[in-house]
Amino acid sequence: MSAGISLPNRNSWLGEIQPLPVLVISAAALLVVGVVMISSASMDMAAETMGNSYHYVIRQLLFAAMGGVLALVAVNVPVAWWERSGWLLLGIGLLVLVLVLTPMGRTVNGSTRWIPFGLFNVQVSEVAKLCLIAYLAGYVVRRRDELLNTWPGFLKPLVVLGVASVLLVIQPDFGATVVLITAAAGMIFLSGVRLTRFVPLIAILVALGTVLVLTQPYRLKRVVSYLDPWKDQFDTGYQLTQSLIAFGRGEWAGVGLGNSIQKLFYLPEAHTDFIFAIIAEEFGLLGSLLVLALFTVLVVSGFVIARRAEKAKMPFGACFAYGLTLLIGLQAGINMAVSTGLLPTKGLTLPLVSYGGSSLMITCVCIGVLARIEMERLDKVRVASEENSSKKRGGAVYD
Repeated sequence: MSAGISLPNRNSWLGEIQPLPVLVISAAALLVVGVVMISSASMDMAAETMGNSYHYVIRQLLFAAMGGVLALVAVNVPVAWWERSGWLLLGIGLLVLVLVLTPMGRTVNGSTRWIPFGLFNVQVSEVAKLCLIAYLAGYVVRRRDELLNTWPGFLKPLVVLGVASVLLVIQPDFGATVVLITAAAGMIFLSGVRLTRFVPLIAILVALGTVLVLTQPYRLKRVVSYLDPWKDQFDTGYQLTQSLIAFGRGEWAGVGLGNSIQKLFYLPEAHTDFIFAIIAEEFGLLGSLLVLALFTVLVVSGFVIARRAEKAKMPFGACFAYGLTLLIGLQAGINMAVSTGLLPTKGLTLPLVSYGGSSLMITCVCIGVLARIEMERLDKVRVASEENSSKKRGGAVYD
């Protein structure tokens, strides 16, 4: 090889990949997948129950437009505002969790999780998760030394999480409780807290989770049906077995868009909690892996944004980005694991894909905040680069 020819540096090439466009493109792709799959999964049910085949897809397009507007608003809100408003956001998060338990709340399928708000219902757990993660990110930054070195500093945010978790369990919304606690614990761990601090917490949570399962018959039935769904496939194991049938029918490449059989009143909640099963049936293993890859890219982009903010001395932005990315990634992972039978059935939507206004719009806000954090980091790097260039030019002139 001649000395005049040089190969591109692999590390420098990887360093040129910017997480912001990757984040936006992957989120937009998932949103498009969601609209297409909702139109496929919901048409027959919408025609039967609503008298309009396009009822759910029209509403999802409206939610997507509103989510886009909220994302643009979030992009234009300084990260410092979230940091200053921690106590306000904590108050809002706890307030909505209390209000849903009053006569204002709406009960669907035995769960009181929604507050009617004009054209749609607001699922309060989605709002609360965003508000609580913002507050906890501020606490981690303000009380970092206390959090890392003392038990009281470590336990204080757990008390807040405990109050929120009790309010969520009362609704009941066990899935949202798991996502919130796990995301918050992950955010606190990534801030530098020793893993040994979490051992008592994990033991307590396992004990409480066991008590919650054993004291509620419907949760116990879910666990039993999860262990052997085919034992009672027409009762407690019905949802999971129908979901697994959808995966089996899909094989490698699927039966084709719109050709799902399971969506024809066999699989309950086909356009919400179990939309991943319909994707698997209509697009097969390859389509499922594509959706999984898009979520992986989105989550990795979020973590890269958080890590770069941390290196740029933006502690709140980094912590907030870690928390938001964990919220999205955990909810997506749990939803897909439930659909494939890896976890017991929970009422969690697939972010950006499942039908539902609250989940979609709050996820769009999270994407907007992540984009804002990366934009502020890029501005900080640009200003620092200009200052260095100015100093160099000034030194050259002086010499």
